[in-house]
Amino acid sequence: MPSETIKLTAKFKLKNPPEELNDLFSTYREIVNHLISYAFENNVTSFYRLKKETYKSLRKEYPELPSHYHYTATQMATMIYKSYRKRKKKGKANGRPVFKKDAIMLDDHLFKLDLEAGVIKLSTPSGRVELEFYPSKYHEKFRDWKIGQAWLVRTPKGVFINVVFSREVEVREPEAFVGVDLNENNVTLSLPNGEFVQILTHEREIRTGYFLKRRKIQKKLRTRKKRKELLEKYGQRERNRLDDLYHKLANKIVELAERYSGIALEDLTEIRDSIRYSAEVNGRLHRWSFRKLQNIIEYKAKLKGIKVVFVNPAYTSSLCPVCGRKLSPNGHRVLKCPKCGFEADRDVIGSWNISLRALKMWGVSVPPESPTMKTGVGKVGRSDVYELYTNYG
Repeated sequence: MPSETIKLTAKFKLKNPPEELNDLFSTYREIVNHLISYAFENNVTSFYRLKKETYKSLRKEYPELPSHYHYTATQMATMIYKSYRKRKKKGKANGRPVFKKDAIMLDDHLFKLDLEAGVIKLSTPSGRVELEFYPSKYHEKFRDWKIGQAWLVRTPKGVFINVVFSREVEVREPEAFVGVDLNENNVTLSLPNGEFVQILTHEREIRTGYFLKRRKIQKKLRTRKKRKELLEKYGQRERNRLDDLYHKLANKIVELAERYSGIALEDLTEIRDSIRYSAEVNGRLHRWSFRKLQNIIEYKAKLKGIKVVFVNPAYTSSLCPVCGRKLSPNGHRVLKCPKCGFEADRDVIGSWNISLRALKMWGVSVPPESPTMKTGVGKVGRSDVYELYTNYG
């Protein structure tokens, strides 16, 4: 059975972080900005060249700092400068790139994590220090996982170490694919047995509700400190609510797909570059974190041994899944084929085309059976309706 790698990041909040970490954050930021300036002035995009041309001078200037901090700072500076160049070509960046965050990239030479003892050993200019962290129940699932890179991050809520864990999982050969069409307010699934399931999420209403709350706060509150506190409060509430929604939704999709061993999603990485609607719709679509949802579906599916593939999203909701002709509008969200007479909701058509493209990509030519529509069936955690939220105001 083929295997794939799953990567997940876990947060560890430090207890009573020592004062010397403040100097470490400051020094690391200075080094990264020096490297970014050098890369900018000399147009260096190669990590190896940047390290070779700056390592000796930085070691001389910061002799007490463990050498691997220079190594990770060079990695970070290279990534930042490459990202800046891409954005510059698209006209989305001006001036010079600058690193302002309190974040330090750590490799396996700079920290050691001991989940049993609840400590992290960190290399500093004064030697190795043991840092206790607050234990959390979800940390337990990472006991048998491989530890990779980490980031030491300082925020107003404290100092955290975000550790990347990886694990090899066996993925079964898919018998068929469940096509998943993601939308702002619902997710439509095309099952290989010829049925369709639509899961109502009301995500658009949730996001719009919090957007209007933030706008109201910005207009009415003049005190900057109070305004900032309220904006952060409602921003965190929105993130928590959507995270809960995404995990419930992913669990339901994986549950429905487990018997078929395959899930097909659209590759939506470039979708924001093609958004050209009104200012209101553009803003709403840019706030939609579809890629986060896809990542959650992907790792939950792999943990169950389900294969996940990504297909080209072009024209999935406008071509007939039966004969391939261009569909014509035939009422609200309903499309009809002028050649074969097939008629269905555009989300149903999208999910069916996604599953067909996955089958074609996998070398299977057998299409799903004739479709039947199941909407409003099953409710996650409540009754038998696939509606993740009803109170979304």
